[in-house]
Amino acid sequence: MTYPMTDEDRAIQEKARRFVDEELIPHELEAEMNAGQLPRDVIERQQAKLRELGLWSINMPRDLGGTELTSFQQVLVSEQIGRVTNGLGWVLHTGPEWAVGVFTADQVDRYLKPMVAGDKRECYAITEPNAGSDVDAIEATARREGGDYLLNGTKWHVTSFNKAEVVFFQAKLAGGPKAGSHALFIVDIPSEGLRMVRAPAYSHTYADQHAILEFEDVRVPAANLIGDEGGGMDFTYAWFRYERLMIAARCCGAAERLIEEATAFAKERVQFGQPIMSYQAIQHMLADSLTELWAARLMTYRLGREIDEGVDLKVQHAHCSMAKLYASEMANRVADRAVQIFGGRGYMRENVAERFYRELRVDRIWEGTSEIQRNIIADQLAKRGAGTLAG
Repeated sequence: MTYPMTDEDRAIQEKARRFVDEELIPHELEAEMNAGQLPRDVIERQQAKLRELGLWSINMPRDLGGTELTSFQQVLVSEQIGRVTNGLGWVLHTGPEWAVGVFTADQVDRYLKPMVAGDKRECYAITEPNAGSDVDAIEATARREGGDYLLNGTKWHVTSFNKAEVVFFQAKLAGGPKAGSHALFIVDIPSEGLRMVRAPAYSHTYADQHAILEFEDVRVPAANLIGDEGGGMDFTYAWFRYERLMIAARCCGAAERLIEEATAFAKERVQFGQPIMSYQAIQHMLADSLTELWAARLMTYRLGREIDEGVDLKVQHAHCSMAKLYASEMANRVADRAVQIFGGRGYMRENVAERFYRELRVDRIWEGTSEIQRNIIADQLAKRGAGTLAG
C-alpha cells in the first residue's frame, strides 16, 4: 500500500531521493571529519544540480524565481533531505515564505529576490539568553530615531550567521504608541554595531554555525521594518509553523534511513551462529521503529495536504505542533534503537546511527521544545475540542 500521490508528486519525490543518494550521502564522512565543511566546488555542483532538477527555492513563488511546490510536495522533498547527516541537506535552499505579501516592493527587490536566487542568505536573531521558548520575554529593543531605528540586544543560537548576508532581528519597541510590542527588522551583514561574540560548539558537526550576536546601537532605516510596528510575532509564528512541518518531514526521512541501515546490518551480522535479525529483541526494535515511522509519516503527509487545502490557521498551528512533537520524538527513539542494534559500531562517528543520535536530539528543542508543543496542543484542544483536531 502506498500513500496516494499524483505522478508529479512521485516524480518530485524520486528526484529528491536520487539527489540525496548521489550527491549528498557520499560526502557524509568527509564532512564529519572536516568540521562539516565540503570543498567549494562540491557545494557549487550540488547547487547547480538542485537548480537543474527544479528543487531550488521550492517554497517560493515562480514570479520571484522560485519553484513554488505545494506544501505536500515540499514535505516530500524535505523528507528525503532528512535522510542525510551533517546538515548537508541544508544546501537545499528555501527562502522566507512568510515574507511574500509582507515585504514592501523595495524590500522585495533589495532582499527577497536575491534570497530566492541564492545571492543572499538569511538568518534569524530571535532567541536570547533569557528568552527561548518564551519569545515574548525577549529584552532586545528597537527605538525610533528620526528616519531610523536603533537596535540593541544580545541574541543566541543564530543559525547560519556565518553564511548569511541578512539577519532578521526581533525586538520590542521602546517608546511610541506601540511600546512593548514586537517588531521585526532586516539588518545587513555587516552593520556597524553588530558583532559576533562567539560561535559555540554543538553536538552536531555542521558547517553552519549557531552564533551569539551583540547588537549595540545598530542603525537601520525605517524602510527595513518588516510589516507594521507590533506585527513581529505574526511573522515569527508563520516561520515557526513552516519550520515545524519541515522538521517533522526531515525526521521521517532520518528514521527511514536508520531503519534501512539497521535492518541491513541485522541481516548480515552473525552472533551465536545466526544473523541477529533472527533474534526477537532485534525484531521488536525494528518493528516498533517501522510502526512509529508509518504513523509519523501519515501525520506529516496529511498536514502538508491540509495546508494546501487552506485549513483554518489555528488548526494548522496545532497540527504543526503535533507533527513536530511526534515525529521528532519518534526519530530520537529510532536513533537510540539503531545505535543499540549496531552495538559498538553504533558508537563510532563513521556510523550513520551515531551521527543521527547526536543530530536528531535538537529537533526536540529548536523551533519550540517538545514541552512547548504540548502546551500549544493542549491549549487548542481546550478551545476547539478533540473532534476538530483529530476527527
